[in-house]
Amino acid sequence: MNETKLRTIAQLEEFLQATSDISFSSVDGKSGNNERYEHITRVLTRFDYPHRNKHERGVVLAYLQRTTGYSRAQVKRLVVRWRENRLASVPLTKRYRRPPAPFARKYTAVDIALLVEMDHANEDVCGPAIVHLLKRAYNEYDDKRYERLAELSVSHLYNLRKSSGYQALRLTVTKTRPVCNPIGVRKIPRPNGRAGWVRIDSVHQGDLDGIKGVYHITCVDCVSQWQVEACVQGISEAYLLPVLALILSQFPFEIKGFHSDNGSEYINKRVAELLNKLNIEQTKSRSRQSNDNALAESKNASVVRKHMGYSHIPQQYAKPINEFFEKTFNSWLNLHRPCLYATEVISEEGKVKKVYKHADVKTPLECLTELSEKGLVTFKSCVTLEDLQRQAKDKTDLQAAREMQTAKTALFAMFNKPEVKKQA
Repeated sequence: MNETKLRTIAQLEEFLQATSDISFSSVDGKSGNNERYEHITRVLTRFDYPHRNKHERGVVLAYLQRTTGYSRAQVKRLVVRWRENRLASVPLTKRYRRPPAPFARKYTAVDIALLVEMDHANEDVCGPAIVHLLKRAYNEYDDKRYERLAELSVSHLYNLRKSSGYQALRLTVTKTRPVCNPIGVRKIPRPNGRAGWVRIDSVHQGDLDGIKGVYHITCVDCVSQWQVEACVQGISEAYLLPVLALILSQFPFEIKGFHSDNGSEYINKRVAELLNKLNIEQTKSRSRQSNDNALAESKNASVVRKHMGYSHIPQQYAKPINEFFEKTFNSWLNLHRPCLYATEVISEEGKVKKVYKHADVKTPLECLTELSEKGLVTFKSCVTLEDLQRQAKDKTDLQAAREMQTAKTALFAMFNKPEVKKQA
Protein backbone atom coordinates (compact mmCIF):
# COMPACT_ATOMS: atom_id res chain seq x y z
CA MET A 1 0.00 0.00 0.00
CA ASN A 2 1.25 3.45 -0.91
CA GLU A 3 0.17 5.43 2.11
CA THR A 4 1.40 8.76 0.70
CA LYS A 5 -2.06 9.31 -0.84
CA LEU A 6 -3.47 9.86 2.66
CA ARG A 7 -3.44 13.65 3.08
CA THR A 8 -6.25 14.54 5.51
CA ILE A 9 -7.25 13.59 9.03
CA ALA A 10 -10.58 12.30 7.74
CA GLN A 11 -8.77 9.90 5.43
CA LEU A 12 -6.72 8.66 8.40
CA GLU A 13 -9.89 8.03 10.43
CA GLU A 14 -11.45 6.10 7.53
CA PHE A 15 -8.25 4.08 7.23
CA LEU A 16 -8.28 3.21 10.95
CA GLN A 17 -11.92 2.12 10.79
CA ALA A 18 -11.43 0.02 7.67
CA THR A 19 -8.26 -1.82 8.72
CA SER A 20 -7.53 -3.98 11.75
CA ASP A 21 -4.37 -6.09 11.39
CA ILE A 22 -1.64 -4.90 9.04
CA SER A 23 2.12 -5.24 9.01
CA PHE A 24 4.71 -2.66 8.00
CA SER A 25 6.92 -3.21 4.96
CA SER A 26 9.12 -0.76 3.04
CA VAL A 27 8.78 0.03 -0.66
CA ASP A 28 12.09 -1.57 -1.64
CA GLY A 29 11.24 -4.80 0.20
CA LYS A 30 13.41 -4.08 3.23
CA SER A 31 12.03 -3.74 6.73
CA GLY A 32 13.59 -2.52 9.94
CA ASN A 33 13.66 0.26 12.44
CA ASN A 34 15.27 2.78 10.05
CA GLU A 35 12.42 2.39 7.51
CA ARG A 36 9.88 2.80 10.32
CA TYR A 37 11.64 5.94 11.56
CA GLU A 38 11.58 7.41 8.02
CA HIS A 39 7.87 6.58 7.77
CA ILE A 40 7.16 8.35 11.09
CA THR A 41 9.11 11.42 9.94
CA ARG A 42 7.19 11.60 6.62
CA VAL A 43 3.77 11.30 8.33
CA LEU A 44 4.53 13.88 11.00
CA THR A 45 5.85 16.33 8.42
CA ARG A 46 3.02 15.74 5.93
CA PHE A 47 0.29 16.40 8.52
CA ASP A 48 2.14 19.27 10.23
CA TYR A 49 1.81 17.49 13.58
CA PRO A 50 2.90 20.37 15.91
CA HIS A 51 0.08 22.65 14.65
CA ARG A 52 -2.72 20.11 15.00
CA ASN A 53 -5.24 20.10 17.84
CA LYS A 54 -5.46 17.38 20.47
CA HIS A 55 -8.00 15.23 18.60
CA GLU A 56 -6.09 15.37 15.33
CA ARG A 57 -2.79 14.56 17.02
CA GLY A 58 -4.45 11.53 18.61
CA VAL A 59 -5.60 10.30 15.18
CA VAL A 60 -2.07 10.70 13.80
CA LEU A 61 -0.59 8.79 16.74
CA ALA A 62 -3.14 6.00 16.31
CA TYR A 63 -2.32 5.82 12.58
CA LEU A 64 1.43 5.57 13.33
CA GLN A 65 0.80 2.93 15.95
CA ARG A 66 -1.26 0.88 13.47
CA THR A 67 1.20 1.15 10.56
CA THR A 68 4.51 0.75 12.44
CA GLY A 69 3.48 -1.91 14.95
CA TYR A 70 5.06 0.06 17.80
CA SER A 71 3.33 0.51 21.15
CA ARG A 72 1.62 3.78 22.04
CA ALA A 73 4.41 4.68 24.48
CA GLN A 74 7.14 4.01 21.91
CA VAL A 75 5.38 6.13 19.27
CA LYS A 76 5.10 9.01 21.73
CA ARG A 77 8.81 8.78 22.59
CA LEU A 78 9.74 8.89 18.92
CA VAL A 79 7.43 11.89 18.31
CA VAL A 80 9.09 13.77 21.17
CA ARG A 81 12.53 13.06 19.68
CA TRP A 82 11.32 14.20 16.26
CA ARG A 83 9.99 17.51 17.63
CA GLU A 84 13.25 18.14 19.51
CA ASN A 85 15.46 17.55 16.47
CA ARG A 86 13.31 18.73 13.54
CA LEU A 87 14.60 22.33 13.59
CA ALA A 88 18.17 21.06 13.48
CA SER A 89 17.24 18.67 10.65
CA VAL A 90 18.48 15.69 12.65
CA PRO A 91 16.71 12.55 11.39
CA LEU A 92 15.29 9.84 13.60
CA THR A 93 17.80 7.04 13.91
CA LYS A 94 18.23 3.97 16.02
CA ARG A 95 19.95 4.91 19.28
CA TYR A 96 20.54 1.41 20.59
CA ARG A 97 24.23 0.71 21.17
CA ARG A 98 26.12 -2.41 21.97
CA PRO A 99 26.49 -2.94 25.70
CA PRO A 100 29.89 -2.03 27.05
CA ALA A 101 32.46 -4.74 27.30
CA PRO A 102 32.33 -6.59 30.62
CA PHE A 103 35.01 -6.15 33.20
CA ALA A 104 38.05 -8.25 32.59
CA ARG A 105 38.12 -11.39 34.75
CA LYS A 106 41.01 -11.36 37.17
CA TYR A 107 40.53 -14.91 38.41
CA THR A 108 40.27 -17.48 35.65
CA ALA A 109 38.80 -20.98 35.60
CA VAL A 110 42.24 -22.34 36.48
CA ASP A 111 42.28 -20.17 39.63
CA ILE A 112 38.81 -21.44 40.56
CA ALA A 113 40.00 -25.03 40.19
CA LEU A 114 43.01 -24.29 42.46
CA LEU A 115 40.70 -22.75 45.05
CA VAL A 116 38.45 -25.80 44.94
CA GLU A 117 41.45 -28.05 45.44
CA MET A 118 42.65 -26.00 48.43
CA ASP A 119 39.17 -25.96 50.05
CA HIS A 120 38.73 -29.69 49.55
CA ALA A 121 42.12 -30.55 51.01
CA ASN A 122 41.51 -28.41 54.11
CA GLU A 123 37.83 -29.36 54.51
CA ASP A 124 36.44 -25.86 54.09
CA VAL A 125 38.15 -23.99 56.89
CA CYS A 126 37.30 -20.33 57.41
CA GLY A 127 38.05 -17.73 54.74
CA PRO A 128 41.04 -16.02 56.44
CA ALA A 129 42.77 -19.39 56.86
CA ILE A 130 42.33 -20.29 53.16
CA VAL A 131 43.60 -16.85 52.07
CA HIS A 132 46.65 -17.33 54.27
CA LEU A 133 47.31 -20.74 52.72
CA LEU A 134 47.03 -19.27 49.20
CA LYS A 135 49.59 -16.60 50.07
CA ARG A 136 51.95 -19.18 51.55
CA ALA A 137 51.63 -21.35 48.46
CA TYR A 138 53.02 -18.50 46.33
CA ASN A 139 55.34 -16.65 48.72
CA GLU A 140 56.76 -19.52 50.79
CA TYR A 141 56.68 -22.43 48.35
CA ASP A 142 57.11 -20.43 45.13
CA ASP A 143 54.18 -22.07 43.35
CA LYS A 144 53.59 -19.82 40.34
CA ARG A 145 50.05 -21.14 39.85
CA TYR A 146 48.93 -19.19 42.91
CA GLU A 147 50.30 -15.82 41.74
CA ARG A 148 46.85 -14.26 41.28
CA LEU A 149 45.22 -16.08 44.19
CA ALA A 150 47.91 -14.74 46.51
CA GLU A 151 46.25 -11.31 46.19
CA LEU A 152 42.74 -12.65 46.88
CA SER A 153 40.84 -10.88 49.66
CA VAL A 154 38.74 -12.70 52.22
CA SER A 155 35.51 -11.02 51.12
CA HIS A 156 36.04 -11.90 47.44
CA LEU A 157 36.90 -15.46 48.43
CA TYR A 158 33.30 -15.96 49.51
CA ASN A 159 32.13 -14.45 46.21
CA LEU A 160 34.18 -17.01 44.30
CA ARG A 161 32.75 -19.80 46.42
CA LYS A 162 29.25 -18.72 45.37
CA SER A 163 30.12 -18.56 41.66
CA SER A 164 28.71 -21.09 39.22
CA GLY A 165 32.18 -22.27 38.23
CA TYR A 166 33.06 -23.11 41.81
CA GLN A 167 29.70 -24.77 42.48
CA ALA A 168 30.07 -26.93 39.38
CA LEU A 169 33.40 -28.30 40.62
CA ARG A 170 32.57 -28.51 44.30
CA LEU A 171 29.42 -30.26 45.43
CA THR A 172 29.26 -31.46 49.01
CA VAL A 173 26.45 -33.51 50.53
CA THR A 174 26.31 -33.63 54.32
CA LYS A 175 24.18 -36.41 55.71
CA THR A 176 22.53 -36.31 59.11
CA ARG A 177 24.90 -37.73 61.67
CA PRO A 178 23.21 -40.27 63.93
CA VAL A 179 23.59 -39.80 67.67
CA CYS A 180 25.24 -42.89 69.09
CA ASN A 181 24.14 -42.67 72.72
CA PRO A 182 24.28 -46.05 74.50
CA ILE A 183 21.79 -44.93 77.16
CA GLY A 184 18.33 -46.39 76.64
CA VAL A 185 16.98 -48.77 74.03
CA ARG A 186 15.58 -47.19 70.87
CA LYS A 187 12.23 -48.94 70.58
CA ILE A 188 8.53 -48.47 71.25
CA PRO A 189 7.21 -49.80 74.60
CA ARG A 190 5.41 -53.15 74.38
CA PRO A 191 3.29 -53.43 77.55
CA ASN A 192 1.05 -56.16 76.04
CA GLY A 193 -1.98 -54.90 77.95
CA ARG A 194 -0.19 -54.68 81.31
CA ALA A 195 0.08 -51.57 83.48
CA GLY A 196 3.52 -50.29 84.47
CA TRP A 197 5.00 -48.93 81.22
CA VAL A 198 5.00 -45.14 81.48
CA ARG A 199 5.78 -42.40 78.99
CA ILE A 200 7.19 -39.04 80.02
CA ASP A 201 7.54 -35.63 78.40
CA SER A 202 8.34 -32.03 79.41
CA VAL A 203 6.35 -28.86 78.76
CA HIS A 204 7.91 -25.41 79.06
CA GLN A 205 5.70 -22.64 80.40
CA GLY A 206 7.39 -20.00 78.23
CA ASP A 207 9.94 -17.19 78.52
CA LEU A 208 9.34 -13.55 79.37
CA ASP A 209 12.01 -10.94 78.59
CA GLY A 210 14.67 -13.64 78.49
CA ILE A 211 13.61 -15.13 81.84
CA LYS A 212 12.81 -18.85 81.83
CA GLY A 213 9.51 -20.18 83.14
CA VAL A 214 8.72 -23.39 84.97
CA TYR A 215 8.70 -26.84 83.36
CA HIS A 216 5.81 -29.27 83.71
CA ILE A 217 6.56 -33.01 83.69
CA THR A 218 3.86 -35.31 82.28
CA CYS A 219 4.17 -39.01 83.09
CA VAL A 220 1.36 -41.35 81.97
CA ASP A 221 0.91 -45.11 81.87
CA CYS A 222 0.49 -46.59 78.39
CA VAL A 223 -2.44 -48.88 79.20
CA SER A 224 -4.34 -47.50 82.20
CA GLN A 225 -3.59 -43.82 81.43
CA TRP A 226 -2.79 -43.28 85.11
CA GLN A 227 -1.18 -39.86 84.98
CA VAL A 228 1.14 -38.00 87.33
CA GLU A 229 1.95 -34.32 86.85
CA ALA A 230 4.88 -32.50 88.42
CA CYS A 231 6.59 -29.14 88.12
CA VAL A 232 10.28 -28.21 88.29
CA GLN A 233 12.20 -24.99 88.28
CA GLY A 234 14.56 -26.23 85.56
CA ILE A 235 15.37 -29.43 83.71
CA SER A 236 18.92 -29.70 84.98
CA GLU A 237 19.92 -32.68 87.11
CA ALA A 238 19.74 -30.72 90.37
CA TYR A 239 16.02 -30.04 89.89
CA LEU A 240 14.87 -32.99 87.79
CA LEU A 241 16.20 -36.05 89.63
CA PRO A 242 14.32 -35.47 92.92
CA VAL A 243 11.11 -34.79 91.01
CA LEU A 244 11.53 -37.95 88.90
CA ALA A 245 11.83 -40.00 92.06
CA LEU A 246 8.71 -38.27 93.42
CA ILE A 247 6.79 -39.00 90.20
CA LEU A 248 7.65 -42.69 90.23
CA SER A 249 6.66 -42.97 93.89
CA GLN A 250 3.15 -41.59 93.18
CA PHE A 251 2.19 -44.47 90.90
CA PRO A 252 0.22 -47.11 92.83
CA PHE A 253 1.68 -49.98 90.78
CA GLU A 254 5.20 -51.10 89.99
CA ILE A 255 6.90 -49.40 87.05
CA LYS A 256 8.45 -51.76 84.51
CA GLY A 257 9.28 -49.43 81.62
CA PHE A 258 10.24 -45.77 81.24
CA HIS A 259 9.92 -44.24 77.75
CA SER A 260 10.91 -40.71 76.69
CA ASP A 261 12.02 -38.79 73.66
CA ASN A 262 15.70 -38.23 72.93
CA GLY A 263 16.04 -35.10 75.07
CA SER A 264 19.14 -34.88 77.23
CA GLU A 265 17.04 -34.20 80.35
CA TYR A 266 16.08 -37.90 80.38
CA ILE A 267 18.83 -39.53 78.34
CA ASN A 268 21.75 -39.06 80.73
CA LYS A 269 23.76 -41.11 83.19
CA ARG A 270 22.08 -39.84 86.34
CA VAL A 271 18.59 -40.77 85.16
CA ALA A 272 19.90 -44.11 83.86
CA GLU A 273 21.42 -44.86 87.28
CA LEU A 274 18.11 -44.01 89.00
CA LEU A 275 16.12 -46.31 86.67
CA ASN A 276 18.65 -49.13 86.91
CA LYS A 277 18.48 -48.93 90.69
CA LEU A 278 14.70 -49.38 90.50
CA ASN A 279 15.07 -52.16 87.87
CA ILE A 280 13.12 -50.15 85.25
CA GLU A 281 13.80 -50.59 81.54
CA GLN A 282 14.61 -47.29 79.81
CA THR A 283 13.53 -46.85 76.18
CA LYS A 284 13.59 -43.85 73.85
CA SER A 285 11.79 -42.81 70.68
CA ARG A 286 12.93 -44.04 67.30
CA SER A 287 14.02 -41.81 64.43
CA ARG A 288 11.23 -40.65 62.11
CA GLN A 289 8.58 -42.30 64.33
CA SER A 290 6.65 -39.33 65.72
CA ASN A 291 3.97 -41.51 67.36
CA ASP A 292 6.32 -43.28 69.75
CA ASN A 293 5.63 -40.74 72.52
CA ALA A 294 2.27 -39.49 71.24
CA LEU A 295 0.32 -40.38 74.39
CA ALA A 296 2.39 -38.13 76.66
CA GLU A 297 2.34 -35.32 74.10
CA SER A 298 -1.46 -35.54 73.78
CA LYS A 299 -1.78 -35.27 77.56
CA ASN A 300 0.33 -32.11 77.39
CA ALA A 301 -2.36 -30.50 75.26
CA SER A 302 -5.51 -31.93 76.87
CA VAL A 303 -4.38 -31.57 80.49
CA VAL A 304 -1.40 -29.29 81.03
CA ARG A 305 -2.18 -26.56 78.50
CA LYS A 306 -5.89 -26.70 79.25
CA HIS A 307 -5.47 -26.15 82.99
CA MET A 308 -2.15 -24.29 83.24
CA GLY A 309 -2.47 -22.19 80.07
CA TYR A 310 0.28 -20.73 77.91
CA SER A 311 1.24 -17.63 79.91
CA HIS A 312 4.63 -17.27 81.51
CA ILE A 313 4.94 -18.56 85.08
CA PRO A 314 8.16 -17.58 86.91
CA GLN A 315 10.42 -20.35 88.15
CA GLN A 316 9.98 -19.31 91.77
CA TYR A 317 6.44 -20.77 91.74
CA ALA A 318 7.55 -24.29 90.84
CA LYS A 319 7.25 -25.53 94.43
CA PRO A 320 3.62 -24.40 95.06
CA ILE A 321 2.60 -25.75 91.63
CA ASN A 322 4.17 -29.10 92.47
CA GLU A 323 2.29 -29.18 95.78
CA PHE A 324 -0.96 -28.44 93.94
CA PHE A 325 -0.29 -31.30 91.54
CA GLU A 326 0.62 -33.79 94.28
CA LYS A 327 -2.16 -33.00 96.78
CA THR A 328 -5.13 -32.13 94.56
CA PHE A 329 -4.66 -32.31 90.81
CA ASN A 330 -3.26 -35.84 90.36
CA SER A 331 -5.93 -37.49 92.49
CA TRP A 332 -8.66 -35.72 90.53
CA LEU A 333 -7.04 -36.81 87.23
CA ASN A 334 -6.89 -40.48 88.12
CA LEU A 335 -9.94 -41.00 90.35
CA HIS A 336 -12.56 -38.67 88.88
CA ARG A 337 -11.61 -37.55 85.34
CA PRO A 338 -12.80 -39.90 82.54
CA CYS A 339 -10.53 -40.80 79.62
CA LEU A 340 -11.16 -42.35 76.22
CA TYR A 341 -9.71 -45.82 75.63
CA ALA A 342 -9.19 -47.24 72.16
CA THR A 343 -10.55 -50.54 70.91
CA GLU A 344 -8.55 -52.18 68.15
CA VAL A 345 -10.68 -53.34 65.21
CA ILE A 346 -9.37 -55.29 62.23
CA SER A 347 -10.74 -53.96 58.94
CA GLU A 348 -11.61 -56.02 55.88
CA GLU A 349 -8.21 -55.17 54.40
CA GLY A 350 -6.51 -56.65 57.47
CA LYS A 351 -5.42 -53.31 58.96
CA VAL A 352 -5.65 -52.64 62.68
CA LYS A 353 -7.77 -49.56 63.34
CA LYS A 354 -8.34 -47.89 66.70
CA VAL A 355 -11.96 -47.00 67.47
CA TYR A 356 -13.12 -44.93 70.44
CA LYS A 357 -16.51 -46.17 71.62
CA HIS A 358 -18.79 -44.48 74.13
CA ALA A 359 -18.79 -47.63 76.22
CA ASP A 360 -15.02 -47.38 76.64
CA VAL A 361 -15.11 -44.05 78.51
CA LYS A 362 -13.90 -44.57 82.09
CA THR A 363 -11.58 -43.15 84.71
CA PRO A 364 -8.01 -44.46 85.07
CA LEU A 365 -9.05 -46.08 88.38
CA GLU A 366 -11.87 -47.98 86.66
CA CYS A 367 -9.43 -49.16 83.99
CA LEU A 368 -6.98 -50.17 86.72
CA THR A 369 -9.75 -52.19 88.39
CA GLU A 370 -10.40 -54.11 85.16
CA LEU A 371 -6.67 -54.80 84.73
CA SER A 372 -6.46 -56.01 88.32
CA GLU A 373 -9.28 -58.52 87.72
CA LYS A 374 -7.34 -59.87 84.72
CA GLY A 375 -4.06 -59.98 86.65
CA LEU A 376 -2.40 -57.41 84.41
CA VAL A 377 -1.23 -55.02 87.15
CA THR A 378 1.12 -55.41 90.11
CA PHE A 379 0.35 -53.01 92.94
CA LYS A 380 3.02 -51.77 95.31
CA SER A 381 3.14 -53.35 98.75
CA CYS A 382 2.00 -50.14 100.43
CA VAL A 383 -1.04 -49.61 98.15
CA THR A 384 -4.14 -51.71 97.55
CA LEU A 385 -6.95 -51.37 95.06
CA GLU A 386 -9.48 -51.15 97.91
CA ASP A 387 -7.67 -48.11 99.32
CA LEU A 388 -7.88 -46.33 95.96
CA GLN A 389 -11.56 -47.17 95.55
CA ARG A 390 -12.32 -45.97 99.07
CA GLN A 391 -10.47 -42.71 98.36
CA ALA A 392 -12.49 -42.22 95.17
CA LYS A 393 -15.79 -42.70 97.03
CA ASP A 394 -14.95 -40.15 99.72
CA LYS A 395 -16.14 -37.40 97.37
CA THR A 396 -18.18 -37.26 94.22
CA ASP A 397 -16.71 -36.37 90.83
CA LEU A 398 -18.33 -32.93 91.03
CA GLN A 399 -16.96 -32.25 94.52
CA ALA A 400 -13.47 -33.31 93.46
CA ALA A 401 -13.64 -31.06 90.38
CA ARG A 402 -14.81 -28.09 92.45
CA GLU A 403 -12.03 -28.59 95.01
CA MET A 404 -9.52 -28.78 92.18
CA GLN A 405 -10.85 -25.56 90.61
CA THR A 406 -10.79 -23.76 93.99
CA ALA A 407 -7.20 -24.83 94.62
CA LYS A 408 -6.21 -23.82 91.07
CA THR A 409 -7.80 -20.39 91.47
CA ALA A 410 -5.85 -19.82 94.69
CA LEU A 411 -2.69 -20.98 92.93
CA PHE A 412 -3.12 -18.63 89.99
CA ALA A 413 -3.86 -15.76 92.38
CA MET A 414 -0.24 -16.08 93.51
CA PHE A 415 1.01 -15.54 89.93
CA ASN A 416 -1.24 -12.57 89.26
CA LYS A 417 -0.68 -10.52 92.37
CA PRO A 418 -0.97 -6.80 91.53
CA GLU A 419 2.15 -4.77 92.07
CA VAL A 420 1.97 -2.56 95.13
CA LYS A 421 2.99 0.99 94.29
CA LYS A 422 5.02 2.69 96.95
CA GLN A 423 3.62 6.02 98.10
CA ALA A 424 6.03 8.88 98.32
